[in-house]
Amino acid sequence: MATSPVLLSVSDGIAHVVLHRPDVRNAVNDEMQFELIRVAAELRSRSGLRAVVVSGSGKGFCAGLDMAVFDSMRSGGSDGGWRPADADERAAALGDVDGLTLGRGQRAVLIWQTIPVPVIAAVHGAAVGIGLQIALGADIRIVSPDAKLGALESNWGLAPDSAGTQLLPRLVGPDVALEMCLTGKLIGAEEAVRIGLATQLAPDALDAAMELARRISSRSPDAMRSATRLIRLASTGSFQDGLLAEREEMRRNVGSPNQREAVAAARDRRAAVFEDS
Repeated sequence: MATSPVLLSVSDGIAHVVLHRPDVRNAVNDEMQFELIRVAAELRSRSGLRAVVVSGSGKGFCAGLDMAVFDSMRSGGSDGGWRPADADERAAALGDVDGLTLGRGQRAVLIWQTIPVPVIAAVHGAAVGIGLQIALGADIRIVSPDAKLGALESNWGLAPDSAGTQLLPRLVGPDVALEMCLTGKLIGAEEAVRIGLATQLAPDALDAAMELARRISSRSPDAMRSATRLIRLASTGSFQDGLLAEREEMRRNVGSPNQREAVAAARDRRAAVFEDS
């Protein structure tokens, strides 16, 4: 039986999603795109979920599109002949993203933003092309010292097409994003943190991501989901939308069982015991 290109395990409310094509440095093919969408769609309706960590197996996070895809583009027509006619429809059936009309790559990246808990990308080695864009779909990016991030699509006569042109400028600004997309410049771990492309640098990105996930999981799941929703909204909605949403979340949380437990645990100097959301 063939191994899935995306592995999923869940323990103590923390989901670990692993890009798993280590023989090609987790390069993305059709099957991996579909599996990313399927796994994310499954997680967003999973009860008791507190946080999600996304990492890559082997020597890197993700080396971009599989070379076989580029070979198909070289020999095919306008789409390279590598996109089955019903591929985007099949992807849409796997998981909706706020009713948007999206291609598979866009959906494989943006669907992680529909999971109601924080998503943390643990990046080691290469995260380039669509690999970078998958990392951009997470809420937090932790990088190992050997991480190399880049929008390399220009090397192949393309612009990023998996939501990268929309997500990248929100982190690093339009000028830096444009430089990255135009030149295929590789960004090392320290520079990634400096320019806001990564959240933090850690000796082992996966260890740090799992530790952060455990810290998140020890807090009220209602509060964590509220904060995640509100911060995401700040990137896409108006200021007024955000303020109204804050009030809505506050009304929902104040006096709830988990909020009362958080106060009691803090006052009693003990570990809280929360109800699953």
